[in-house]
Amino acid sequence: MMSGTGTFDITKLPAYIDHTLLKADATAEAIGKLCDEAKQYGFYSVCVNGMWVPAASKALAGSGVRVSAVVGFPLGAGLTGVKAYEAARAAEHGAADIDMVMAVGALLAGDEDYVREDIRAVVEAVRGQAIVKVILETGYLNEDQKRTACRLAEEAGAHFVKTSTGFGPGGATVEDVALMRAAVSPNVQVKASGGVRDLAAALSMIRAGATRLGTSSGVVIMNGAAGSSGY
Repeated sequence: MMSGTGTFDITKLPAYIDHTLLKADATAEAIGKLCDEAKQYGFYSVCVNGMWVPAASKALAGSGVRVSAVVGFPLGAGLTGVKAYEAARAAEHGAADIDMVMAVGALLAGDEDYVREDIRAVVEAVRGQAIVKVILETGYLNEDQKRTACRLAEEAGAHFVKTSTGFGPGGATVEDVALMRAAVSPNVQVKASGGVRDLAAALSMIRAGATRLGTSSGVVIMNGAAGSSGY
């Protein structure tokens, strides 16, 4: 293991990665390539918009790579019932992970009940079918608001809290990952997403407490791992 990777077993790195393509101009060809790369490297999942869930599920069948679908993406400002419906349909078509965007405006306004019930509706819509990650969009929040968001996500039954969409202000930081890890119980995991583009960034997020990494740079990260550790 190269200097700087600490005690982390770098051969486990692929299982941390949600290989991500969420751009509006994504094509079927690009989604197919994403799935091929995920199978090649053994990534945990591919993360895609809802319209691509059926194709990704078909492409990944039998591979062990899961499908993550975003919900209420990227603003989090849709109606709760629509978010729940979107999540349920994604799970129906093969998504095993749902990455939903929190109602950021409601949190900023102090409406904790709305935020909690918005998350709970999605959790209940896919119970027994998929896990739910709640995207806080940390770039809009101060530290107290981040802690509150984490608490509400856990109270609503979410399985993960996640930093960012990658489409809002800022992205994942070591400080935010550490704050979020401290703000939830061991029953809830942390996903770092937004700006995780190389091996050094990936390892720093893991050291801070992330157990999942959302990135469109999974291949770059693995090439860095291969060059540094013989992986």
